[in-house]
Amino acid sequence: MSELGPVVWPPSPIKTERLVLREPDARDRAAFIDLYASPEVHTYLGGPRPRDELEREMPEVPGRRPGSFVVELDGAMIGQILLRRAPEDGRPAAAGKVDLGYLFLPHAWGSGYATEACTAALDWFDGALPGEPVVLHTQTANVASMRLAAKLGFTKVERFHAWGAEQWLGLRSPLTPHD
Repeated sequence: MSELGPVVWPPSPIKTERLVLREPDARDRAAFIDLYASPEVHTYLGGPRPRDELEREMPEVPGRRPGSFVVELDGAMIGQILLRRAPEDGRPAAAGKVDLGYLFLPHAWGSGYATEACTAALDWFDGALPGEPVVLHTQTANVASMRLAAKLGFTKVERFHAWGAEQWLGLRSPLTPHD
């Protein structure tokens, strides 16, 4: 049993109009390093990790765990979607719920890929664990992430101050059979 519960992992690749969501593999290592070392990607996430540290520590197959999807465009990784349980000792409104996270390389920004990929991941999640709510955290200063949260149907639960900035916690209620 994984942190996502009784979910078969990895699922078959999820195909959208333009993207494929799949389990990470060895060919993604360089893109993961670029993603985690990018100052642009980590503007609202506490800053990038040093590239030399990532080169030393990154496993041959990075990010291979239940809930971690590579987002692929034309055969190349452009981002990552994460669905993982929020810690029980975190924000009370999020504790134990599945938390949606996403990171995209800067060259993939502004084309709707995050919306397309997150929608596909959430659709998969709704089928795998029906009735489970999903939460999302972001800094209120991250306008693009706030816009994406609204597009995906997340509504504000609370704003709070952490990590030196105002944070936003949203909830996407579980779908019910009549939805």
